[in-house]
Amino acid sequence: MLIHPWDAAHDEGEWRDWLSRHDFGQLAVNGQDGEPPWVQPTHFRYDPEPGPYGRALVHLARPNPLWRALEANPAALLSVVDDYVYVPGHWTAPEGAPSEHGTPTSYYTAVQLRCTARVVDDPAEKAALLNRQVARFQPEGGTAPVAPGEAPFGRLLSGIRVLSLEVTDVRAKFKYAGNKPREVRERVSRRLAERAGPGDLNARSHQIRRHADG
Repeated sequence: MLIHPWDAAHDEGEWRDWLSRHDFGQLAVNGQDGEPPWVQPTHFRYDPEPGPYGRALVHLARPNPLWRALEANPAALLSVVDDYVYVPGHWTAPEGAPSEHGTPTSYYTAVQLRCTARVVDDPAEKAALLNRQVARFQPEGGTAPVAPGEAPFGRLLSGIRVLSLEVTDVRAKFKYAGNKPREVRERVSRRLAERAGPGDLNARSHQIRRHADG
């Protein structure tokens, strides 16, 4: 992922705050024997600890082909993208230029977690990690805990495996026209507010927040 200086996260807190509100991404692992990478859409739980970048928890069905690839190479990438919109070219033309000379573009946030995967098959550890993951999505409860050998989920444990993904590096991109003149950014901001389609107001919020001083 190319990250221009004006699209880079302002600091570590920016991407951590954004990631704390997201829990669905695409897990990519290296293919084998000339195959392309395997990519699995999945919910995940991100824990900011342990280590400098934390870890992500994922569980997948045992027949998933990713296991074979991870056994050969435990390197993985968890990619999370959101707050994306299409910006028409006639919104972005420089002041004084014909509107049709503007360049169409996309705004988005992307955080990529480079990870080392550890496969968890021990029933007790697997149950504990699954319970942590469910707690992320259902803090109100309402689902029985997973416990080896106990109903209702104990017998299902053998059908899944858990991945504990130790994050070794993070690349974060906030692409919201940081290289454009203020008057162009303000024009796009107005148009996003007027259009108010899916993602528009979130993208506008990022644009205003990141360029509040310039």
